[in-house]
Amino acid sequence: MTQLQLKKIWDPVTRLWHWVLALLVLTNWGLGEFMSFDTISWHFYLGYTILGLLAFRILWGFLGPQPVRWHSMLYRPGEIFHYLRNLSRRQPSGSPGHNPMGSLAVLAMIFTLMGQALSGLFIESDDFFESAPLVSYVNEAVVNSMTWWHHFIAEALLVLVVLHLLAIVFYRLWKYEDLVKPMINGWKWVRVETSEQADKKSDPDLK
Repeated sequence: MTQLQLKKIWDPVTRLWHWVLALLVLTNWGLGEFMSFDTISWHFYLGYTILGLLAFRILWGFLGPQPVRWHSMLYRPGEIFHYLRNLSRRQPSGSPGHNPMGSLAVLAMIFTLMGQALSGLFIESDDFFESAPLVSYVNEAVVNSMTWWHHFIAEALLVLVVLHLLAIVFYRLWKYEDLVKPMINGWKWVRVETSEQADKKSDPDLK
């Protein structure tokens, strides 16, 4: 059985960013699905805010604490396959940050949201006579293409959100690992590194 210890992993900035982004994405998805003359402006404004949050996260991936830095979220293919082979074990992963699958999920969500937000800068709504700020800089074909992608990515985002929620349930019920609480208080159960593992990290010849 893997030995675990409780450690402070997620910093306040990352936790606040996570919950604000989740709230805005769900709210804006609802505004997009049930759009009206009264809500379309809010849909655009929240989209700009989400784009700003994504830009901040990209920067935070270089300047933030170790668990949220990009190099901590990039796993080699062998590490990902090894994690998948052991995914069915009924024990917490104990990763000191995002596990390999969690990192892929975060990257997928960020890139998908970025595509959604950027495409939203070029869309036009004939129903509500509203245009995004960059529509005047491109031709009609680009506007139509970006509008199609904006709607398509919205459905892809819904799939990613559902998969994210299912993963939370799976980890909680099957692997006895709570993924929600650490993103609230910052504390997470992580693996205790043995002396042998530490030696392998410090001496490449032992790997």
